[in-house]
Amino acid sequence: MRIMKRPNILLTGTPGVGKTTLGKELAQRTGLTYVNVGDLAQEGQLFDGFDEEYQCPILDEDRVVDELEDKMGDGGVIIDYHGCDFFPERWFHIVFVLRTDNTNLYNRLESRGYIGKKLQDNVQCEIFQTIFEEAMEAYKEEIVHQLPSNTPEDLERNMDQIVQWIEQWMKDNN
Repeated sequence: MRIMKRPNILLTGTPGVGKTTLGKELAQRTGLTYVNVGDLAQEGQLFDGFDEEYQCPILDEDRVVDELEDKMGDGGVIIDYHGCDFFPERWFHIVFVLRTDNTNLYNRLESRGYIGKKLQDNVQCEIFQTIFEEAMEAYKEEIVHQLPSNTPEDLERNMDQIVQWIEQWMKDNN
């Protein structure tokens, strides 16, 4: 195992909670590499069919893991994805699950064109803390943290908190 000079971070949560906004801004502030798994899959056609019910491609999780393996071994990567339980546990030093108030989430998803079952299922996923529970089962409890993501102030607070955590990690590990 290589020694990493910079930590790997997972940003996860229901679609619409603000992972991409936070991840891109964090990468800009910290110099870490930002990877949106949806974009990576699109670019590399890392799909395994099409889901007719949700009208979206089905991610080929094994191919995504293969695609990211070397980059993750180097460290300094922020991964953004709404699923989290297929990534190897060894990849991440910390996992942040973003959480959003249901009304905010509903409005965000509706503005993205989510309708019907896709909209309902994603809001229910947030209500039932599905992603948080997935993260708690897939990773050590002490590295999983929930962050509120409702307002621009939450975004700033989360940014500052994560930047501080990165700085401390780098002091402790270099």
